[in-house]
Amino acid sequence: MQRKLLSIAVLAMFVSLVFAQPVLTQEAAKPAQASEPSAQNKTQTKEELLKYMKETRQNFLNSVKGLSEAQLNFKPAPDKWSVKEVSEHITLAEDFLGESAVKVMSVPASDKKSQVHDNEGQFIATLTDRSKKFQAPDPLKPTGKWATEADTLKVFKASREKYIDWVKKTPEKDLRAHVQTSPLGIELDAHEWILFMVGHTARHTNQIEEVKADPNFPKS
Repeated sequence: MQRKLLSIAVLAMFVSLVFAQPVLTQEAAKPAQASEPSAQNKTQTKEELLKYMKETRQNFLNSVKGLSEAQLNFKPAPDKWSVKEVSEHITLAEDFLGESAVKVMSVPASDKKSQVHDNEGQFIATLTDRSKKFQAPDPLKPTGKWATEADTLKVFKASREKYIDWVKKTPEKDLRAHVQTSPLGIELDAHEWILFMVGHTARHTNQIEEVKADPNFPKS
């Protein structure tokens, strides 16, 4: 029951993230993205997913590299997360969302497409948009599960490598063929569950950069 409630909570966050903004048409996106007119209406390839998985991993690791304990534990405000807490949240979410992708593969294959299949560019843009804030479900909130930042990053790197390897070994047609309707009625294929996981990392790496940009962030 607890696992089911967690699934519903995370999916509720998903609905908010993906559908908080209307999906833009290619024409509507032109003024803001003239150099990439089709960015909003795009179905991602497996190669692009793998590249994004590696890029977001490196960006996250770079964002916390060399930070002191004072910097890791600095909070911009009492109700804001520190870099260390954001790192824990990213790592907690990694296996939950990754496991969801793997479980989707047990659903019988079909020809139907997910709800965001033709708009995965918009999906990524909305997921990483930090102008809209959301409350994480309680099981994914940081509680100091790992003693040090190094411990947290060790778990994160192992999880990300595991899912990179899984995506490499799983044919894209299979990742796309298994679509599951969530308890909230949102249909996602296995590729998109991984994309959700990776976009989540990118979103919170941006949050780390926001903490570091605070004028009171320790110099060392």
